[in-house]
Amino acid sequence: MSTKDKVVSRAVLIPFVLITFCFALWGFANDITNPMVEAFSRIFNMGASGGTWVQVVFYGGYGAMAFPAALFIRKYTYKAGILVGLGLYATGGLLFLPASALGMYYPFLIAYFVMTCGLSFLETSANPYILSMGADSTATRRLNLAQAFNPMGSLTGMFIATTVIQARLDPRGAEARTALSPAEFEAVKMSDLSILSTPYIAIGLVIIAMFIIIALVKMPKNEDADHSLNLFGTLAKLFKIRKYREGVIAQMFYVGAQIMCWTFIVQYGQRIFVKGGLTPHDLESGWLSIVNSLGFLSDSVRDIIVSGKGANGLTEGAAAHIAQLYNILAMFFFLVARFVCTFMLKYIKPGRLLQYLAIGGVVLATGTIMLQGISGLYCLIGVSACMSLMFPTIYGIALEGMGDDAKFGAAGLIMSIVGGTFLPKIQAAIIDMETVFDMPAVNFSFILPLICFVLIAFYGYRTVKIHMA
Repeated sequence: MSTKDKVVSRAVLIPFVLITFCFALWGFANDITNPMVEAFSRIFNMGASGGTWVQVVFYGGYGAMAFPAALFIRKYTYKAGILVGLGLYATGGLLFLPASALGMYYPFLIAYFVMTCGLSFLETSANPYILSMGADSTATRRLNLAQAFNPMGSLTGMFIATTVIQARLDPRGAEARTALSPAEFEAVKMSDLSILSTPYIAIGLVIIAMFIIIALVKMPKNEDADHSLNLFGTLAKLFKIRKYREGVIAQMFYVGAQIMCWTFIVQYGQRIFVKGGLTPHDLESGWLSIVNSLGFLSDSVRDIIVSGKGANGLTEGAAAHIAQLYNILAMFFFLVARFVCTFMLKYIKPGRLLQYLAIGGVVLATGTIMLQGISGLYCLIGVSACMSLMFPTIYGIALEGMGDDAKFGAAGLIMSIVGGTFLPKIQAAIIDMETVFDMPAVNFSFILPLICFVLIAFYGYRTVKIHMA
C-alpha cells in the first residue's frame, strides 16, 4: 500500500494519536455532565428547571465559541486551536475547586461555560485537523477512525458519573432534605459538592498533562491558513444553500433531542423506581443482574434492594443511580447501532437512512410517552440506537461539495449545538409540572424529542427528493 493510500502515515502517527485522544476527552466531558442536571437539582433542592441551567451554559459555550474558534485556527494553526481548547478545558475543570469551596450554584455554571468554550475550540479544530493529516481519498475513513474514540470517552464519563458521583451522593430527595435543619442541609450540600467536583478537578489535571505533551510534540502545520478570508461573505454564501441551511437546523434539533434523551432518562427512570421499587429478584435477571455482577451497582443501593426495603419504592437518590445505569445501556446500544448503521451506508443512501432512523425515533418516542412503566424506559433506551448515526450523517449531507467553505460550514454545524441549551430547558419546565393531561409530566415531556425526530425525518426526505436527487 502506498503512503497516499494509507489512512494514517507513519510520519503523522503520533500527532494523529494525540489529537484522536482529544475526541475521547470531550466525549468524557459531555457525558459526565448530563446526569449532573439531576444531581445539582437534588443537592441545591431545586426543580429540574433549576438543574438544567447546567445544560444552558454547557451547550451555550459551544455556540459562543464555534465561529471565534474557526477564525482563530484560520489565522493561526490547528495546533494553536487545540492548545487554546485544552487550556480552557483545564481551566474550567480546575474552577470546580473554588466553586466547591464556595458552595454556591453559579460558580459551577461559570466553570461549565469556560470548560465548553474549550470543548468548542477542540471540536472545531480537531475535526478538520484529522482530515488534513493525509490524502483526501482517505480523509473520511481517517475521521471515522478518530470519531470512534469519542463514544469511548462518553462511556467513561457515564461510568464515572454513576459509580464515583451518583453512588456516593446523599440519597435523600427533596422532601427529606427540606426537613433537615439549615446546618444539616449545609453539611450534606457541601459533602455532595465535594464528591461531584472531584472528577472534574482530576480531568483538569489530565488535560494540563495533555496540553504539555501536545505543546512539545511537533505537529503538522495548517497549510491552508487564509488571513484574508471574508467571514461574513462566506457565511452569507453558505446560508443561501438550502441543503446547508436546513442541515444546520436539523442538527440543532438533533442535538437537542440527544441531550434531552440522555439527560432526562434519569428523571424518567427515577419516577418508575421511586413509585414501583425493586426486589431482590430484579438483581437476578435483566440489565440489573449484569451491572450488579460487574460491580457497577453501589453497595448502599444493593443493600436496600437485597434487604427488601426498596420493594415499595426507592429513595430519589437510589432511583437516580439505577436510572443512570440504564443510561449506560442506552449508550451501549448507541455504540452498536453506530457500527451497524455505518455498514448499512454501503447499501442505503445517507438521506434515506437518516429518514428511516428518524421515523424509528418517532415510534420509540411515542412509546416513551404512552407507556408508563419499564416498557417505556426500554423505548427510551431504544431511541439511542436511532440517534446513533444522525449527527455525522447530517454533518456529511450539509457539507458535501462545499470545498474550502466547508471549514466555516463545519463551525456553523458545531454552533448548532446550542439546540442543547433551550430545548432541555423547555422539557425541564414541563417535568416540573408533575402531571400533564392526566399522565406523568416526565412522560409527556418527551413530546419534544418526538417533534425533533419528525423534523429530522423531513430533512432526510428533502435530502432524497431534492438536495441529492
